[in-house]
Amino acid sequence: MPADITAETLARAPKVLLHDHLDGGLRPGTVLELAEEAGYRDLPADEPEALGRWFREAADSGSLVRYLETFAHTVAVMQRPEAVQRVARECALDLAADGVVYAEVRMAPELLTAMPLEAAVEAMLDGYAQGAHEAAAAGRPIVVGTLLCAMRQADRWVEVARQVVRHLDVGVVGFDLAGPEDGFPPDRIPEAIAVLDRAGAHRTVHAGEAAGIPSILAALDGAGAERLGHGVRIADEVQPDGPLGPVAQRVRDEQVVLEVAPSSNVQTGAYPSLAAHPVDRLHRAGFAVTLNTDNRLMSGVSASSELTAVAGTFGWTWDDVQTVAERALAAAFVDDTERARLLADVVRPGYAALRA
Repeated sequence: MPADITAETLARAPKVLLHDHLDGGLRPGTVLELAEEAGYRDLPADEPEALGRWFREAADSGSLVRYLETFAHTVAVMQRPEAVQRVARECALDLAADGVVYAEVRMAPELLTAMPLEAAVEAMLDGYAQGAHEAAAAGRPIVVGTLLCAMRQADRWVEVARQVVRHLDVGVVGFDLAGPEDGFPPDRIPEAIAVLDRAGAHRTVHAGEAAGIPSILAALDGAGAERLGHGVRIADEVQPDGPLGPVAQRVRDEQVVLEVAPSSNVQTGAYPSLAAHPVDRLHRAGFAVTLNTDNRLMSGVSASSELTAVAGTFGWTWDDVQTVAERALAAAFVDDTERARLLADVVRPGYAALRA
């Protein structure tokens, strides 16, 4: 008989994570220690449990603006290469311990203003590599790819795109646009898109989170997005008893992957509750839904807890859970040899064991 779907069995399930922010996933204790090392005195609490609780409560305001303000603290304590490396190492270890076998973790190196972009990128790559090495030695192998974000409201897109291209063969797997959707279209700096196009670099774009269908269309046509960061507002064109809207039809037909992070969407006020979130409706309608954490610290989630919440709320079966994992792996910005190895040697055997 297959194992029941529980928090414990889902923790054992091999998971693939496409949308996780490095600066949104620090351990509270690490924030405190790095703040002490850096002389940063503005943290709202001085004990790990209280600090973690503050982050969750501040993020759970129903406001995307206040949610994003919490990053002022995490970014402030990451302004040294050794701090970035530590955070990246711990990220890899924490994800591996949670049963994540492949992850793409993103951050905007331009936020690390105390160091050159190159130093920030190399610190991330070093940290992920060290963490993955330690996780493998502990029997929890994980592959971590790095996504570099450019901030929509800033003008460093070309610099970030060039860092993506420069590090494509050493751990960076693609480019992302993050930050406010409204007023900052994803084709605002065409030269950056051209840099990526010339190198054949992958890209995902935050779209369809705080803004709706026009933002999604702009990401696809303006920036050549292969995946949509969140993308959940595609549900605006998916009515239960009517035809799909034209953009929704295209997204479904082309199987554009949606990097959905339900808990984050509820926290930022996009939806009033998990039960009201369209993740299941989109999944049932044939959209390429994947499940993601977004910001593990701010949302107080893990890949396992997010999967547990969605499966429990919507009655998902092992078929649903495995489909979402395999879909994420198929959409990962990883070479085909590694993808095939992970599918044949890790993901499918892991689910076979749970379903036996």
